[in-house]
Amino acid sequence: MPEATSKQAVTNGGVIAVAIGAMNVATYGFTIIAARALGPDQYGAFAAVMNLLMVVSVAQLALQATAARRISSTPGDVSVIEAGIRRVTWLTAIVLGLSLAVAAPLVNHLLRLESLLTALLVGAIAVPLTVMGGQAGTLQGERRWRPLAVLYAAAGVPRLAVGTALILWRPEEFTAILGVFIGALAPVAVGMVALRHRAPHDAGPSDEDHGFRALFRELGHNSQALLAFFAVTNVDVILARSVLDNADSGLYAGGLILTKAVLFLPQFVVVVAFPDMADANERRRALRLSLGAVAGLGVVGIAATYVLSSFALVFVGGDQYAAIEERLWQFAILGTLLSMIQLLVYALIAQRGGRATWLLWGALVVIVACSPLTGSIMSLLVLVLAVDTVLLVGLLVPVVFFGGRPAGEPVAGGAAE
Repeated sequence: MPEATSKQAVTNGGVIAVAIGAMNVATYGFTIIAARALGPDQYGAFAAVMNLLMVVSVAQLALQATAARRISSTPGDVSVIEAGIRRVTWLTAIVLGLSLAVAAPLVNHLLRLESLLTALLVGAIAVPLTVMGGQAGTLQGERRWRPLAVLYAAAGVPRLAVGTALILWRPEEFTAILGVFIGALAPVAVGMVALRHRAPHDAGPSDEDHGFRALFRELGHNSQALLAFFAVTNVDVILARSVLDNADSGLYAGGLILTKAVLFLPQFVVVVAFPDMADANERRRALRLSLGAVAGLGVVGIAATYVLSSFALVFVGGDQYAAIEERLWQFAILGTLLSMIQLLVYALIAQRGGRATWLLWGALVVIVACSPLTGSIMSLLVLVLAVDTVLLVGLLVPVVFFGGRPAGEPVAGGAAE
């Protein structure tokens, strides 16, 4: 790689890192404020809704991955891809939002929210959340890092500002989720402005099918992989509402604030590396460097949490969560495992390797099946750590095997068209 190109890659990575850092700091800042304002009992319900939204966001992330992979691999088809992604994005957003609105009574019952309006907000949030995915994927595939950075920042900062104002006015899970909805509108507005003009590409058109059916087929494959990942990532806080009492489920949810912080700390690595992971010529190098970076950041996070547990407790929610202070470094380990698993899942998506997703579904089944055997915060955490460790090792095998596949060769079980 030429020196100028290397410097540009570092600059682009820095821009995305700062933007995603701002998004994550704002997002978790709001989460910490919510944890303090609501207290363990109400925060348990808020956390359950937020984790459900993370599962719902698989459509957003699948759209982003689909758009980014297609545009980065066939830049000469960008106009056709953009038009198709736009149609698929809006259709998916509307269908998902209406489906969740219909399911609101069930969500209200399962999460014990005691607020149908809060459950209805989940469907409302799903619409802008999904639209953002198509916009972000288009910008990512075109490697338009600066507009993408602004979009990411807009996904966090307005939530912090509006959500904090609402939750301080009325500390209830409904106002907290309402702040999330209002904040979700901001990145969509940024995406609409950024995509009014498209950056030119010199590459000629390809023979790849970018039709409506082909886009939905790839979207389906990507959604399945990401749904499995986010289900594995978030199922424990939902199960905690069933196997633990309200206070302990709130404490467990508080520990997961740190887990999610460690999980999303290296998110910029995935964003910048994904286009290269879709390129057979750059795949091995991108995987090696990105996996090392994610693991390194995780080790730093674990060590810092162990040494500075009292400081970390402040970011979890303060003295109300002191009962889990000595276990916070274990929640950091969980976040590191999940961040490495996330990178491997995106590597499989970039390589269009579909069969390995059964490992994710298998891990989910094991966690759900074994959760009734747990009855404490520690036993539930140990169960999740053990399953995720086995999952990480299992995913390394197909990623390494497919990592050297020549360009153009289809991946077994993938979505090759």
